[in-house]
Amino acid sequence: MIAADIARAAVFCALPFTSSPGTIVALASIAGLANGFFRPAVYAGVPNLVSDEDLPAANALLQSMENISWAIGPILGGLLTAAAGPHAAYWINAASFAFSAVLISRIPSRMLQSETALTKGHWRDLRDGFVVVMRSRPLLAVLVGWGIACLAIGATNVGEVFLAKNTFHAGDFGYGLLYGAIGGGLIVGSFLGSSLVDRLGLARTYAGGLLLMAAGFGAAAVSPNVWVAAACAVVGGCGDGAAIVCNAVLVQRGAPDEVRGRALTLVMGVTYALVAAASLVAGYLLDSVGPRWIWGGAGIILAVAAVVGYALAREPRTLSATVEPAH
Repeated sequence: MIAADIARAAVFCALPFTSSPGTIVALASIAGLANGFFRPAVYAGVPNLVSDEDLPAANALLQSMENISWAIGPILGGLLTAAAGPHAAYWINAASFAFSAVLISRIPSRMLQSETALTKGHWRDLRDGFVVVMRSRPLLAVLVGWGIACLAIGATNVGEVFLAKNTFHAGDFGYGLLYGAIGGGLIVGSFLGSSLVDRLGLARTYAGGLLLMAAGFGAAAVSPNVWVAAACAVVGGCGDGAAIVCNAVLVQRGAPDEVRGRALTLVMGVTYALVAAASLVAGYLLDSVGPRWIWGGAGIILAVAAVVGYALAREPRTLSATVEPAH
């Protein structure tokens, strides 16, 4: 995590000194690669910092803060860029990553991972992660259930701007409204995710979150205007936030500490790849079917994901035998 933060700080320190598009793309790729290392490490370490009963609350807090940052960051960045230029924004971003690295360095390594598995090489480690995932129902719930949901997420991401501008004729404001509505729902859903898990259980909360996504995005597809669609998008975002909290808890509880990072890497890699694949397919279909059908189809896919996610995430029933006392 420290190395990833240092790499991202270095990228944003270098950006003010370059104007070459190729160099900028290369630096952005390095930042994205560092983020790919950072996120699995964070979620793998959280279970060692809090008790198991506090795990949903810790993930809900982590997701809430991340979503709030994603909502506020672009606004602050725009204001800062307008007032002092993009270089100031780059420097402040670099300083934030450097500060994050300092904070993480103060956490003893033994508190982030109690056991360390010996590496056998990158591909062998990935294979070990695959074996762990295949043997764990909670991990399969995320890999398969959330994997199906990622197909819908990729499609809605592509169709969102066209739904706002071409279908509802709401322009840039309409696109910003839809985007902000989903973001606001994400904040609410992630904030409430912990209490929902405590009240309903992990499997029901997971399925419920995916069903909310299905209902929200499906209803937005048939909305008469952008305002109704934005209200539906808030519902979909709430479900998304709650489901993401469940994803983290399922993976953290489903994988042993020594291989949790490998399992997270595999699950995140597969789901990100599915988002990318769905985005390509949705882009190809957009002209022929239109954004309403893209979002409506995403709602159906999310409903399927809810059923699959619940079936895999729920605890298997155990039959209790009555033992007769010996005479």
